[in-house]
Amino acid sequence: MSAATAKIGPLLDTVISEGGSDLHLSVGSHPIIRVSGSLVPLLQHPILTNEDTMDMLKVMVPAERLETFAKVQSVDFSYSHNEQSRFRVNGYVVQGRVTMALRLIPHETFTFANLNLPPILEVFTQRTQGFFLIVGPVGQGKSTTMAAIIDRINETRAEHILTIEDPVEYLFEQKKSLIHQREVHVDAPDFQTALQAAFREDMNVIMVGEMRDQETISSAVTAAETGHLVLSTLHTNNAAQTIDRIIDMFPATQQDQVRVQLAGSLAGIFSQRLVPRIQGGLIPAYELLINNNAVANLIREGRTHEITTVVQTSSQEGMVDMDRSLAELVRRGEVTIEHAYERSLDPKTFERYL
Repeated sequence: MSAATAKIGPLLDTVISEGGSDLHLSVGSHPIIRVSGSLVPLLQHPILTNEDTMDMLKVMVPAERLETFAKVQSVDFSYSHNEQSRFRVNGYVVQGRVTMALRLIPHETFTFANLNLPPILEVFTQRTQGFFLIVGPVGQGKSTTMAAIIDRINETRAEHILTIEDPVEYLFEQKKSLIHQREVHVDAPDFQTALQAAFREDMNVIMVGEMRDQETISSAVTAAETGHLVLSTLHTNNAAQTIDRIIDMFPATQQDQVRVQLAGSLAGIFSQRLVPRIQGGLIPAYELLINNNAVANLIREGRTHEITTVVQTSSQEGMVDMDRSLAELVRRGEVTIEHAYERSLDPKTFERYL
């Protein structure tokens, strides 16, 4: 065992044993883990030097990706620890010093029930085509929710599922479905190339880890229009902002066409925030937009600012408003009103729900 391996191993063990989600390695600081949303320095471990962080990066990063890191000063990859735990790793440079952020990928996949997600998500696992997005800021559990949806499809349907990820996170065991997981930079040069190839690979369900550019979104919408169920994520705050972000990625001359395509292919948008629980740990609050005739018309007509109102007034159709979800968590004694208020998208609406 190398000295670097001997250093990183106990740190990863600590993340797991303490119920942490992330590990941060920065030169001039003690290692820091995130537990239930809070950063905790590991004072029993020595302050890190640039040699420490560089050596640990070299131990973990695939050799072929080290050249990429040297050129662009950042690298994303997955790392297996003790054959039981996996971490998503981002190595990057800060003022000439190697820094790392490692996110624990839980070994088990989850159900909607134990993730405290709404049962109505089951409806989307039964769709045979359409475009379904899971959105929210970084670190709000989007990948875990996506994995729960994919695994539910895997359990209940005999389909050909493709995931395109950077890097591959959850590893799925084949149940009823045939699953192939492709990693960007390893199995394909980029998301768009892998997505375009999927049209020739007899896929039923396609999961794209993240929508990063116009070309990927265009290919995803086309796939949803042509008989595929397409699942993906975006770093946006709510459904209305998500639709605007997608449309704004295209030139003005194409935006009307994109609105029409999106109005016809969108299945729904699920936005989530993780809130500290009073009992410890985190619990999601969420917004769910279901694309119905009213929503499709608003998208086509460029009236996305009215979508939030539709969500707020359509609970009988299964839609969920974020502020209503937060208020319900407060009423159930799951979270404090202060934590809920911090995550409210419209504090006045939130106060009305209370």
